[in-house]
Amino acid sequence: MSARRDSEERWIQRFARAATLIVVASFDAGAQKAPASLGGASSTPTITPPAITYTAVVASESVDRVAVVEFGPSGARVVRQHEVGVMLADPDGPHGVALEPSGQHYYVTTAHGTPYGVLWKFATATNAYVGQVMLGNFPATMQVTPDGSKVVVVNFNLHGDMVPSDVSIVRTDSLQEIARIPTCAMPHGSRINAAGTHHYSVCMMDEQLVEIDLDGLQVSRHFLLTKGMERGMAGPPPARGGDAHAGHDMSGHGMAQPAAGSTTCSPTWAQPSPDGRTVWVACNGTSDLVEIDVPSWTMRRRIPAGNGVYNLAVTRDGTMLVATNKRAQSVSLIDTRTGATLATLPTQRRVVHGAAITSDDRYAFVSVEGIGSEPGTVEIIDLRARTTVARVDVGQQAGGIDVLPTMPASTSAPRSR
Repeated sequence: MSARRDSEERWIQRFARAATLIVVASFDAGAQKAPASLGGASSTPTITPPAITYTAVVASESVDRVAVVEFGPSGARVVRQHEVGVMLADPDGPHGVALEPSGQHYYVTTAHGTPYGVLWKFATATNAYVGQVMLGNFPATMQVTPDGSKVVVVNFNLHGDMVPSDVSIVRTDSLQEIARIPTCAMPHGSRINAAGTHHYSVCMMDEQLVEIDLDGLQVSRHFLLTKGMERGMAGPPPARGGDAHAGHDMSGHGMAQPAAGSTTCSPTWAQPSPDGRTVWVACNGTSDLVEIDVPSWTMRRRIPAGNGVYNLAVTRDGTMLVATNKRAQSVSLIDTRTGATLATLPTQRRVVHGAAITSDDRYAFVSVEGIGSEPGTVEIIDLRARTTVARVDVGQQAGGIDVLPTMPASTSAPRSR
């Protein structure tokens, strides 16, 4: 997944840093037109700066850097950044980012390591190092349980043979790995339901959605996602072999264009609804979403999405999905009730990655990796106006992203000093 740099470049990046890139987004003095919703009347909402400051944390995999981005009344800017990792001659590859519900700490996975990857814990207000624990091969996406007691990390295992990998359960207080649960090949898209009882991930090479019982610490159910073969089953997914991975993007990047008429889902994300009754799965291969009814463990429908749909985020009221389209250089806003695409917003750079929504459902923060020497980008979308209102550059290959809980207007989110 990471762009490789030779030893000399790594030393230059670490000990002769360039000045922090700051891009402040300005707002037009007059009203701006938002994209019209498909099939509906156009609207011209007035876009105004936010009254409070929102804070996001984003990891840049190619340069071993985590940036803190603020977006407030004066625009968007990087307020601080720090490096994560220990290897000088090769990137450690910070991939995933997850904040505690309290916002006091955040976690970062470094995908590479000797021999395995690492989960790091930092204090949000200062970026101070708190601790770390070694996990499996290529730990990637993660999320903290709603009670803040555990962080659940998928071990993506991009290296070597396409063999079943696993999911790590780590206590947040002691940073002790209490379980490593086998699932299937290349688990990705680690998300937990609002009740904190079940975890959902997909396996990019095995066409599976996997449900883990977080009380029993075991796989409870799995769901086959191949188009025309959708079916929910009890227990863990079976081992697959032979040509099981035919038709998949074996690099794990989600950028390969599938053959015309392919039914291979190549799932990249699982997103439970706020009420826990639905899970949406992003099928990168077929460029659509599988909507699953959780109680009956059956498919309700397939929802058309953008080319190479990759990651998902849902508003806390459950009415809108934000979908990043990795091959289409765009972000889609999808109505969860009708399945209609409300807006498709182009991004400034290619390889759109992650999305996180502010806790008041006002804005979505989207990470864009960029290509080659391009910087990564965080794009900020006004979900009411359905338009992009700010952009800020960060380190190369921006990926994992999360947003601090919204603070009351009388206070502010943790800031740098």
